[in-house]
Amino acid sequence: MLNDIKKDAQTRMAKSVEAFRHDLVKVRTGRASTALVDHLKVNYYGSDMPLTQVASVSVTDSRSLTITPWEKQMVGPVEKAILASDLGITPNTAGTVIRLNLPPLTEERRKELSKHVHAGGEDAKVAIRNIRRDANSQVKELLKEKQITEDEASRSELEIQKVTDDAIKNVDEVVRAKEQELMAV
Repeated sequence: MLNDIKKDAQTRMAKSVEAFRHDLVKVRTGRASTALVDHLKVNYYGSDMPLTQVASVSVTDSRSLTITPWEKQMVGPVEKAILASDLGITPNTAGTVIRLNLPPLTEERRKELSKHVHAGGEDAKVAIRNIRRDANSQVKELLKEKQITEDEASRSELEIQKVTDDAIKNVDEVVRAKEQELMAV
């Protein structure tokens, strides 16, 4: 039962780190990536569909993306979705091909994005600490119900703290890697 609590906490912490990694994919670095437009939704015959299901997205060079809708009449809705998004990029359309040219990041914008990455890292750490708190309260509940001894409870809390430290170290590594990627010119 103590191992179950520890494993549950470990799994939830790993999911928090993975969710943070997934969120960072949307943060634009100096290079073009198809992940920048993965979250966009396009109005496809009255329903919102992910962009990747109505068009092919490819990286043509380090600063531009090419979007080719499957159907000719989808060019307009795809353009609207890009303009309405938080990307801040104006699409260039040539027939049925939409090009997104990514401007180079300024030093100021890089620092701003770095702050955003750090804030996300802190949010992930808070989530991990909340998971630790939940796990420790479950251990204390077992102690209160006299299902475990005090030694077992303190040992479990130490193990949970080790798992927490590992997860926080993972978040720090993810933040450091993304910051290096952002600051690379």
